[in-house]
Amino acid sequence: MSLVERSIGAVLADIAGNVRELVRAEIRLAKVEATEQVSSAARGAALAAAGGGVALVAVAFIAIAGMYALATIVALWIAALIVAGVAAVIGAVLIAAGVKSMKSVSLAMPKTVATIKEDIQWAKPSTR
Repeated sequence: MSLVERSIGAVLADIAGNVRELVRAEIRLAKVEATEQVSSAARGAALAAAGGGVALVAVAFIAIAGMYALATIVALWIAALIVAGVAAVIGAVLIAAGVKSMKSVSLAMPKTVATIKEDIQWAKPSTR
């Protein structure tokens, strides 16, 4: 295999093409990583919304049934307060689970940041 001397212009054109391809690859990686993060955040939001919906339905049905059951022992208004308190606690637990799930999502895209740092280190010697 013989070595062929290339002009500086050809070498610079190759470097520019490589940098373009590198930037395109980084953009593709960022898109994939962002999609993964958004999907995870959407799951957390869905959990929180489902928790809120279930809590709302629970308040309605448990309040009605509980009020009738407790009205045989205490006044109706006291029974309503007791049942509403229990439903509120259940709803708060479900909403907290959804919020906790959403907090664990990081939008920093660590893989993309790491590869960009590597690319910068790689590109520094080739530009000198």
